[in-house]
Amino acid sequence: MAKLTDEDYIDKTLKGDANAFAFLIDKYKDMVFTLAVKMVKSREEAEEVSQDTFIKAYKFLPKFKGDSKFSTWLYKIGYNTSLDAIKKKTNQYNAVAIDEITVNYIASVETILDGIERNERAIIINQCLEQLPEDEKAILVFFYFKELSLKEIIEVTSMSEANVKVKLHRARKKLLSIVKNTVEPELISHYGRK
Repeated sequence: MAKLTDEDYIDKTLKGDANAFAFLIDKYKDMVFTLAVKMVKSREEAEEVSQDTFIKAYKFLPKFKGDSKFSTWLYKIGYNTSLDAIKKKTNQYNAVAIDEITVNYIASVETILDGIERNERAIIINQCLEQLPEDEKAILVFFYFKELSLKEIIEVTSMSEANVKVKLHRARKKLLSIVKNTVEPELISHYGRK
């Protein structure tokens, strides 16, 4: 028997088979939850966003045309549902002056990160990512951690290609600045000034 595809499960769901949609939920629940928790920063809220995402996906499943992968379409719903949850609460974000970023600055951040163990580096990067505005953090996560293509990010976020490229560029610069400002004082206090 051939292995069923997402499209097969979608067809079965549209024909009234609730178990088929349960399979899709089970297949993609971790992906949706990971996206939500990265964006809303709370496990409880992420669980709520995940539920809302799947409810919306079920409701709008007849409108899914298959122009993109089902996972990309689901990412888009999860992304927008996360943004809606964020808009409900007002958070202040760190504003980083990106004009101050230079090639030497980038090199110094890379040098600092080279001196840190891999696990420690991952923790630091995650903590620094949390300081970015949600839309920029999401674009970095999509591009670097989820390895979505530029085309898929455009589809998920409904932004223009130019806007995604600009946000990706700015988000990288902001992240570099946050990493440098977070790590350098810690290293100086731990190892002393060079």
